[in-house]
Amino acid sequence: MSEDQWTKIDTYTSTLMVEHDAALDLAAKASAEAGLPEIAVAPNQGKFLHLLARTHGARRILEIGAFGGYSAIWLARALPAGGTLTTLEAEPSFAEVAQRNIDNAGLSDVVDLRVGKALDTLPALAGGEPFDFVFIDADKANIPEYFGWALKLTRPGSVIVVDNVVLDGLVVEADSPNPAVQGVRRFNQLVADEPRVTATTVQTVGSRGHDGFCLMLVES
Repeated sequence: MSEDQWTKIDTYTSTLMVEHDAALDLAAKASAEAGLPEIAVAPNQGKFLHLLARTHGARRILEIGAFGGYSAIWLARALPAGGTLTTLEAEPSFAEVAQRNIDNAGLSDVVDLRVGKALDTLPALAGGEPFDFVFIDADKANIPEYFGWALKLTRPGSVIVVDNVVLDGLVVEADSPNPAVQGVRRFNQLVADEPRVTATTVQTVGSRGHDGFCLMLVES
């Protein structure tokens, strides 16, 4: 199967199962017009995150990597009354786009967007109420460090999802000089050695190419 066929299948299934939404469409359009690269989650992936958070009953969600706010909208809409989403973005120009998209979706009262490198902003979250759900979709070289913080900021029963852990198949290249590949490989080993989580990785193909995500349940 070609990537063109994967995209056609994504389009076909999303047309049937992902309802048309003006705020999400505008978020995608605004991100493109602002020159952001097309690396946000696809519509079907956004709905998958939404369903995961809803079925888990997440009341407090942490997102590392707001980008243009597309996934934040999906996740924030999964929150029950009184729920909150904290989303972190290192790039100020991306954060500006994300905030506008979040505001346009009517979610500014439940989304706390924090600007700055995640490794600088995460410590400020320590000591607060644990997060029920964490979505990590940021620079891959630092995924091991983000995972460490996710463990500190969650509780037994929390869910952690890490995106882009297959990298078009490059993850199997142990000698790769690519920092992203090495970051994901270090993360994978940490997860394998970590007794506090139960995890699995699922490969995906679609309009965003060949990639995958790691799904973890915090056990203790």
